[in-house]
Amino acid sequence: MEGVLSQQKPAEISSLASHEGKYLTFVLGDEEYGIEILKVREIIGVMAITPVPQSPNYIKGVINLRGKVIPVVDLRLKFGFPEKEHTKETCIIVVEVNNILTGVIVDTVSEVLDIATEDMEPSPHFGQDIDTDVFLGIAKIKNKVKILLDIDKVLRQEEIGMTGNFTEAC
Repeated sequence: MEGVLSQQKPAEISSLASHEGKYLTFVLGDEEYGIEILKVREIIGVMAITPVPQSPNYIKGVINLRGKVIPVVDLRLKFGFPEKEHTKETCIIVVEVNNILTGVIVDTVSEVLDIATEDMEPSPHFGQDIDTDVFLGIAKIKNKVKILLDIDKVLRQEEIGMTGNFTEAC
């Protein structure tokens, strides 16, 4: 592992070190992703979602969670994956982004991992057509690759702000 770190620029190592810590990992399709655990408020089963008119297809609507109305985003659709019928393993991860609670639908939650700097690599560059700002990096744990997401950038405020206005009116 030390060889991998020595091939990286000091700025990349510093950036990776700032992202080490605990991550909640989950599955979408065949891939595993991670969100910083400090952003996660709770994990709940899929419940009745009230659609919000004129919202993008990946915004499934809003839920009433103990008296709070929060928007729900389907990460499969947000990432351009095909929609999949919910199973008993499908769940909603409630995250806090800029003091706003938002639910994200995932196929299944895996585990909480402690990811060290030496387990991480910077996000690869896929060309200018792919927004890699949403990735914090790539973790290599037990011969598996996990894509670490910057949930603040995945759930850009201007996008969920449409449902935020709706939830404030409720």
